[in-house]
Amino acid sequence: MEDWVYVIDYLSEGRLDWPHHRRQPTVYGIGEKWFTLLELIPKQDAKISIGEKVWVGKDQSKRDKISKIKGKISYDKLTGAAHSEIPYIILDIVKKYERRFINFFNEAPPISTRFHSLELLPGLGKKTMGQVLEERKKARFKDFEDLRERVPLISKPEKLIADRIETELSDPHQRYRIFIK
Repeated sequence: MEDWVYVIDYLSEGRLDWPHHRRQPTVYGIGEKWFTLLELIPKQDAKISIGEKVWVGKDQSKRDKISKIKGKISYDKLTGAAHSEIPYIILDIVKKYERRFINFFNEAPPISTRFHSLELLPGLGKKTMGQVLEERKKARFKDFEDLRERVPLISKPEKLIADRIETELSDPHQRYRIFIK
């Protein structure tokens, strides 16, 4: 369950592809912890902004902008505007929770004798993976900057993580899920 969600789109008049009698204001959001895509109903007269962080946790008294969680929504059902916001929001979350994501580089296990979970990051091949594994034997990575300095082939580790998260969201047939449920 997500407690905080970042708004990726707000439709004050609802979706145009819904029958008119069912249209209601709709908020699309992405969860801060598990990157769950949610369809939300805002409170009447709530001012909603794209990129805004809103509370959707169980404690209803804290919900100042969201009235109801309508449910999960698949990536392909989101609006074009939501699709265009997702990469920026994910990257912001990854940067904000750097400690959580640097731990992936420090603790990522092999999946099989021939395949390592680090290789699931787009653009990270066997050579770079080997460098990461060698460097983490010497000492844990402290942050993204430490990783960049010690493994020069990785210039933007936060972008690698964000791209992987977006792949997991957009492709329901992914065999391995590292960051989303």
